[in-house]
Amino acid sequence: MPNQKILYITTEMYPYQEDTNMAAVVNKMALKMHNEGNDVRVFMPRFGQISERKFQLHEVIRLSGMNIIINDLDQPLIIKVASLPGERLQVYFIDNEEYFKRKQYYVDDEGNPFEDNDERAIFFARGVIETIKKLNWVPDVIHLNGWMSSFVPIYLKTYYESDTYFKDAKIVLSLYNEKDADLDKKIDEKLKFDNISGLKALENPTIKSFVIESMNYVDAVVKGDEFLDEDLDKAFNETSTQKSEYLDVDSINQLY
Repeated sequence: MPNQKILYITTEMYPYQEDTNMAAVVNKMALKMHNEGNDVRVFMPRFGQISERKFQLHEVIRLSGMNIIINDLDQPLIIKVASLPGERLQVYFIDNEEYFKRKQYYVDDEGNPFEDNDERAIFFARGVIETIKKLNWVPDVIHLNGWMSSFVPIYLKTYYESDTYFKDAKIVLSLYNEKDADLDKKIDEKLKFDNISGLKALENPTIKSFVIESMNYVDAVVKGDEFLDEDLDKAFNETSTQKSEYLDVDSINQLY
């Protein structure tokens, strides 16, 4: 079914990240849908390990310049874009000096989770939503990959609930076996600043608890890894949201 507008929101994508299943799967899904005649856009964080020179990232001035307020602090949103190497597929990068310049992804050199991982996820989610609106591009399908993207549907169905921009978009969540880590206990205060409260994930805020929470805010859940760890598999089996077992890349358009 060509001519769909498909938005991939991901934390990983080959070749910007290598050697992970998620990065490979997102690359293959996006390229397949693009080559079948769909209008595909990809959004991901501009982690410090992604070389701007190697991948020819450049700032999109007309999209940058917004500020996103997190916990009463203004954080400037910088949007960069590149074409997937060798392809005519645009990848947008959410950037901010405070949150994404560091070379590591989610943990420091000693293996401790960054204290601001929660703020980074909130900034990423809101940055994607605000940028899509500024592009004036309304997706038919939003496909989420990676724990940071799980904040997107939570925000869409709460903070942006009265905004009709995304009202017809169908949201798909892929589940992956990502390394779990605690999130800042004060995340409830930061979300409350955006009038978000009452989430079960706030009882024990972790990467995994927010992924599980987001299952309640999407239209379909699919296994991104063929075999999920025990907690994710249990949540997958128990969710009342429409769900699909692991799909190979060739079958993903049936879901859409």
